[in-house]
Amino acid sequence: MARTQRRKRLRRASPARRVAKIFYRILVGISALIVVLFCAYQLMAKEPEMAAEPTPTPAAPGASAEPETGRQRKPYTYTFLLVAKDQVGSNADTMMVCMYDTVEQTVGLVSIPRDTLVESGKLNAVYQQGVEALRDTISDLLGIPIDFYVAVDMEGFKVLVDELDGIDFNVPVHMAYDDPAQDLHIHYEPGMQHLDGQDVLNVARCRKNSDGEGTYPNNLYSAYPDNDIGRTRTQQQLIAAIVKKALSNPQKLNSYIEIFLEYVNTNLEFGEMLWFAQPALGFDFENGMTSATLTGDGNTYYPGWGQYCYQLYPEETLETVNQLINPYDQDLTLEDMNIFQYQ
Repeated sequence: MARTQRRKRLRRASPARRVAKIFYRILVGISALIVVLFCAYQLMAKEPEMAAEPTPTPAAPGASAEPETGRQRKPYTYTFLLVAKDQVGSNADTMMVCMYDTVEQTVGLVSIPRDTLVESGKLNAVYQQGVEALRDTISDLLGIPIDFYVAVDMEGFKVLVDELDGIDFNVPVHMAYDDPAQDLHIHYEPGMQHLDGQDVLNVARCRKNSDGEGTYPNNLYSAYPDNDIGRTRTQQQLIAAIVKKALSNPQKLNSYIEIFLEYVNTNLEFGEMLWFAQPALGFDFENGMTSATLTGDGNTYYPGWGQYCYQLYPEETLETVNQLINPYDQDLTLEDMNIFQYQ
């Protein structure tokens, strides 16, 4: 009789109490998962290693050694080379140097015009020797160590943007370019609009319009008033918009990893990527990021390369590097750089 009454009391437990028990078990399971993931992060995350300083130009025989600068790397501040290859050739189409101060939570992003002049010719052609060669050349050019390189297949941007269901972006200029040989057709008007992956590639690639008077090639003209400087500025803004939306959707982490592994060539180790993930998730894009493009003369003639080489202005380059991507606790000088000047 007592057992029967006890069973009845158990059967009469309130629905709210049963729901509470289920919710408690789910909460315990989620908490356990969080603990496991946190422990895995602590075990796998690896503090990134900084690159060595650029090798100084050897002194002449018998000359005294270069004096010590006394400068030090800022703590937990890293530099990156971001590269995207030309879709119709083997040269680099986009080159950017980024500095990320994980302590102050600031990012400086500097674009280097693709036709920038170095002693061997145009900088973008160095990519034919490999991304390491390009990294070393840019490090020597700007006088700063570059810790990591990230070389991206442009198709990867398209896949990533589609994974994010597109981005909202303010197209800055009228774009109207047709190249039937490449099956390339770019048509956008200025203004805020929603771009899918292919749209992002088109906007990033657009340099010239083909709707001018006359026939090809006389109907071509620059899409931007400031020529390739404007295009690199648009590329910076596109990258910022993509990264911002990606970080706001951390639930897609597995997809990001798959895209990264397929379309990116980098010297970053997986543990180092995990290390960067924690500060990056809290980054304030509105206030923490500053970008610029190195200025110069885009009509410089260089034998063997023609008229349209881009010769950097040394003083302006020094100022931009010191303001945005210098990883040291002291300013660089022009003697630290190797900015090639032809006549």
